[in-house]
Amino acid sequence: MTLPRAASHGGRALALVGVVLVAANLRTAVAALSPIYAEIRVDVAVDSIGVGLLGTLPPLCFAVFGLLAPVFRRVLRLESLVVVALLAITAGHLLRGASTSFAMLALASILTFAGMGVANVTLPPIVKKYFPDRVGAITSLYATVMTLFALMPPLVAVPVADAFDWRIAVAIWAVFGLLALAPWVTLWLRDRAPSVAVTDRDYDAPAVVLGRAWHSPLAWALALLFGMTAINVFAVFAWLPEIVHDVAGVAPAEAGALVSVYAAVGVPLSLVVPVLATRLRSVRPLIWIAAASYVVGYTGLLLAPGAAVWLWIVIAGIGPLTFPLVLVLINLRTRTAEGSIALSGFTQGIGYLIGALGPLLVGVLHEASGGWTWPVVFLMATVVFVVLGGLVVARPHVLEDDWHRR
Repeated sequence: MTLPRAASHGGRALALVGVVLVAANLRTAVAALSPIYAEIRVDVAVDSIGVGLLGTLPPLCFAVFGLLAPVFRRVLRLESLVVVALLAITAGHLLRGASTSFAMLALASILTFAGMGVANVTLPPIVKKYFPDRVGAITSLYATVMTLFALMPPLVAVPVADAFDWRIAVAIWAVFGLLALAPWVTLWLRDRAPSVAVTDRDYDAPAVVLGRAWHSPLAWALALLFGMTAINVFAVFAWLPEIVHDVAGVAPAEAGALVSVYAAVGVPLSLVVPVLATRLRSVRPLIWIAAASYVVGYTGLLLAPGAAVWLWIVIAGIGPLTFPLVLVLINLRTRTAEGSIALSGFTQGIGYLIGALGPLLVGVLHEASGGWTWPVVFLMATVVFVVLGGLVVARPHVLEDDWHRR
């Protein structure tokens, strides 16, 4: 097993720190604005349409720049891509905090989410490059860090804005971007060699590899599984407070807490699922657990919402275990770093594009029906596609096999 020069000279420890710090930056901007829009509106005109637009930017940018990341990889090494992504994230945070108009706030947000979209796709091949013998454990670690840091901005935004200013509350997350740059700039300077030792002549440039991924049943199945997960997660984050308020009479403060509970369920799952995926003979049991959790949680929310609303939310929160599962399968279903970044870009690009439809479709169904039964039934129906995609990716084959068959 050939490791890059930086890894063979102690770079793995530095890369481990770098992976953790990058993961800490991948979700901080997503929920940093929503708790303090009242304070932001004092200086920047943000109406309800603007709030909706800013809310759709994360999945859209993750999708677009996820698909572009393998193209960028054609001219940049993995370490270079990470550095560029972190610079974009850091600059975006600072510009959001300095915004004096909605246009500036929106453009700065696009810059931030563009960096996050590239970093999303780059982390799996980085893990494959530096930790080919520890894929499950390292994926588990960074997925957990990502989940934990997604919980932080909503918790600290209001206190920081009250104590200082909303601009500080928004820009403070740039600190983590600066911290993450240190190990990756060091690795970039150390490892001047190509980012992967490719010995198979059939492995082409990343842009060509990405094109081949469009014709792979495995890539489409993985993207479908990721997309169905994203639809459920983004829809729940956007609409759960209103759903539980209307169907269960939950107070606004408790409804907000239920969103945090739903997200917090993902912390232990992020720790356990990638490790299990590397040790189980088949990941089918994990797919069936996810599907059953969605069905039971949503059914309870429809039929007995007032009886145990917290229980239904916890059970439904188990369903997105497919998120860390997909992250580790990106590496388990490829042989090379080039294949990994192609599959990562395709899966997350298409998946986030599908996920962006979740809040919109739930809102349209609610508006058309005047209630929440059909929106929740729609979310339950996505379980069919979770199972279909999951059964395909559970088969023990790799992306490169699809190319050779063609």
